[in-house]
Amino acid sequence: MKQNTIYTRRSIRKFQDKPVSREIIEAVIQAGSAAPSAKNRQPWKCIVLGNHSKEEFLSLMEKGIYREENECAMLPKSRSGLPDAKNTLRIMREAPVLIVIINTNGKSPFTALDTDERFTEICDTLSIGAFIENMLLQAQEFGLGTLWIANTCFAYEELTAYLAMQGQLIGAVALGYADECPERRPRKELGDIMEFMLQ
Repeated sequence: MKQNTIYTRRSIRKFQDKPVSREIIEAVIQAGSAAPSAKNRQPWKCIVLGNHSKEEFLSLMEKGIYREENECAMLPKSRSGLPDAKNTLRIMREAPVLIVIINTNGKSPFTALDTDERFTEICDTLSIGAFIENMLLQAQEFGLGTLWIANTCFAYEELTAYLAMQGQLIGAVALGYADECPERRPRKELGDIMEFMLQ
């Protein structure tokens, strides 16, 4: 892994109409699986969608967004995020591949958890974040673009029913060859995110 890969990686929102080989997809996910995980639980599973399955998945996501906006909202306090979710849907349609990420130990976010379960969920979510970051960096090394997506939350029930899955839907990664070179987005200053307590 090149040292500057961390700093040159960008979130891509425009993709070329060019397929990604199965071998590259597998190598990207394999890199994800090298991530550390709490108690070595490795709580991740990927479902790779393309072509018709991707369109079915995104059609249901669109229905979920419509439901949130016009009918029974499961996330009423997050309504301001719906315009962004619609834009994300457009990006996902353009990307040739979607990698859907599942927490195999997780439960629906609409299910109550006790304190022990909550801490386990936090640790597993941290582990999956490392898994996804590894995938993004490996994709960058292959000359691919990615977008880490959480807007699947607006169609949680529709999408999990379609996938007929056990576990918790975390989100997705759009994967493909970039059709843009975005500038680096602002980052907080080091002094704003760091505090030493060494005594």
